[in-house]
Amino acid sequence: MSEWIAGQSKSLQGRVAIPGDKSISHRAIMLAALADGVSRIDGFLEGEDTRATANVFARLGVRIETPSPSQRIVHGVGIDGLKAPQGTLDCGNAGTGMRLLAGLLAAQKFDSTLVGDESLSKRPMRRVADPLAQMGARIDTQDGGLPPLHIHGGQALHGIDYASPVASAQVKSAVLLAGLYANGTTRVTEPHPTRDYSERMLQAFGWPIRFGEGWAEVEGGHRLAATDIQVPADFSSAAFALVAGCVVPGSDLVLEQVGMNPRRTGLLRALELMGADIRIENAGGQDGEPIADLHVRATALRGIGVPLDCVPDMIDEFPALFIAAALADGVTRVRGAAELRVKESDRIAAMANGLRTLGIRVDETPDGADIHGGTVHGGIIESHGDHRIAMAFAVGAQRASGEVTIRDTANVATSYPGFAASMRSLGFDLRGD
Repeated sequence: MSEWIAGQSKSLQGRVAIPGDKSISHRAIMLAALADGVSRIDGFLEGEDTRATANVFARLGVRIETPSPSQRIVHGVGIDGLKAPQGTLDCGNAGTGMRLLAGLLAAQKFDSTLVGDESLSKRPMRRVADPLAQMGARIDTQDGGLPPLHIHGGQALHGIDYASPVASAQVKSAVLLAGLYANGTTRVTEPHPTRDYSERMLQAFGWPIRFGEGWAEVEGGHRLAATDIQVPADFSSAAFALVAGCVVPGSDLVLEQVGMNPRRTGLLRALELMGADIRIENAGGQDGEPIADLHVRATALRGIGVPLDCVPDMIDEFPALFIAAALADGVTRVRGAAELRVKESDRIAAMANGLRTLGIRVDETPDGADIHGGTVHGGIIESHGDHRIAMAFAVGAQRASGEVTIRDTANVATSYPGFAASMRSLGFDLRGD
């Protein structure tokens, strides 16, 4: 089992290029595979999750070339050109991959079975299986709505007006992708607006989609046209260097060309409320996605009540926020984040237990926690195989008074291969790969 050993660092300095956005990389492969013609993807995340999605489409008859790292050339087979796979389709650790694929495969003429690793096999899939069933799909899950998913082919789908009970871009995207094949209009509304990567990318590939704050709708019967995609740097991966730059005294970091989709940057708003010194520089856009450099300097943070409207826009960044809160002055109150209980691990429990191990008081609630800022000590942290838990505690260890051992770190490769080397280049005390 791989592990890291980390300790207190001096000031962090430098510029860092963050790997490509995982969510966009998944979607780029999917839509390029279904498009008419050849698409080029630059900035593709070379992580285990996104490679798993690419491998699934290769198994479905799509030719995908890798001319160099972070590049893919996808020879699209058209909206109706996927072929029946031999055997199961392995999504690895990718919840995004499995849920979105469920929507796409629900309308195919052939049966398929989606499987995942031990962690993914514990994540709830009824949240996508149920609305897809309302559209006419037949998807069998295991007890409790868990993977593997057996998807019956040959089902005629029809559009629905679906009011999602959860604010989840994955649920919304699964329904919209099934809607590409459905008869009529498919509309999804959400309790709070979530990231709109699928909507923007469908637009980039030429599908006539309509969307706004908290809603989106598509009509079946159109086609996707191949296009070239530049994937921006992943904000969720940037979150760790961003928080490190805030909390390690004397730090001055620039995170280059980070994706700034407003439905993804709740952590930025929360850190600014905590008093962080973060400047947005060189703002621009690529393929419909806003990007910018993030220039962060260390400053004293203060505890806050995290605004509820920030929560859906930072659901993947909460492990990093918990570290910022642990090193802030006062109490940080998080509510409305029950979704964290069903991520790669129970992230509320994992972060709370880890912080307690390092001497920080955390009071858990069903949908959040109160984190009492204080002094971080040394200790042994169990990451539970969760990449974001491991990276978060690597950041927290940079302010620890003693050595921190972080166990079970191999899954960091699902989203941020090379994390340890990249952070060491900025001045992290972080040993191990």
